[in-house]
Amino acid sequence: MRIVQIVPFVGPGSGVAGVAWNLDRELRALGVDVENFTLATAARGLREVRVRGWRTARIAQAQRMIWFSLVGTRRAKAFLAERPDAVSICHNNAMVGDIYVNHGVLLAAMRARGNSALRFLRDPTHIFTHARDLIRYRSDVHRRIVVLSEPEADVLRRTYGRVHPPITVIPNGVDLDRFRPPSDVERREARERFRLDDEDRVAVFVGHEFDRKGLPLVLEALAAASTVLLMVVGGNARLLAQAQAAATRLGVADRVLFVGQQGDVRPFLAAADMFVLPSHYESSGLVFLEALASGLPVVATRVGAAAELVRDGQNGFLVGGDPRDIADRLEHLAAEDLAPWRERARASVAGWTWTDVARRYLELAEQIAAERAPSGAS
Repeated sequence: MRIVQIVPFVGPGSGVAGVAWNLDRELRALGVDVENFTLATAARGLREVRVRGWRTARIAQAQRMIWFSLVGTRRAKAFLAERPDAVSICHNNAMVGDIYVNHGVLLAAMRARGNSALRFLRDPTHIFTHARDLIRYRSDVHRRIVVLSEPEADVLRRTYGRVHPPITVIPNGVDLDRFRPPSDVERREARERFRLDDEDRVAVFVGHEFDRKGLPLVLEALAAASTVLLMVVGGNARLLAQAQAAATRLGVADRVLFVGQQGDVRPFLAAADMFVLPSHYESSGLVFLEALASGLPVVATRVGAAAELVRDGQNGFLVGGDPRDIADRLEHLAAEDLAPWRERARASVAGWTWTDVARRYLELAEQIAAERAPSGAS
């Protein structure tokens, strides 16, 4: 079996690149011949332009997305034509591939945050993305659509109406060796790094898009959750400045530590007592899995994987968008002996391994290969 992944970037970590990286590793372990068609492959040595500042970075990101959607699609088709036996898995942007993995629905994310029409008008690339994906989901560009959770299948149908390719649910996984409860030494060292005392109760928030991920709700909740400290991982200079100003305005700045973007979130999970992410929209949310695998009870809204993973009072709490509700749950956990919670959190993701996920993708790829085989072929 040969599989080609079509994805702008592949690398360890979270996000689309991390999903592709984990699938690459696990599929190879299962004996699959894997190749990755990336932005670098499509660009064929074109010089990467360095960008400085968040505005320039956003423009460059939009240009790469459009380029990979248009030129990248054409070059990916040529790449696949040289590998007629391969089953292709497309993760983002390109309009080609036997399987398309839906990592998010732009319009659904905007509707969840409100003022979707205004958000579209402010960024023309959103119009391009929506039009592109409307074609993607209502045509035969792909043979299958993979969504990352059962709720996301409903979101996809509500957003686009009739989805032409059959939909298959395959969730993301988590590396249970890499993400695990810290040892006593690891936890002590992590907390000493941030000058945290044993009695401090720390909630950690991990996410880049602060507004969509619900950081404003958490900061409001913190005003009522007076015994909780908050560690915020992610964000760029502009988002961090806005969040810091909001924390000051709410009178909680002395209980919030902004650490910015980090390549490895594990030390921050090790230092924390609980995880909070009241996101307005998630297609999956790898960080939910990573937090639970690290032994942290999760306080989250009913989005993405959280809706399927979190069990109230067992490994965390599902909340609405009311900061008072979030504050109550954080304070509840802060007052608890968290040792049983850590055990239940870890146990709740025992079946969500990348090996199991890769097997499901391999089964789907084998089905597609059989469908493509000429009639009567062995």
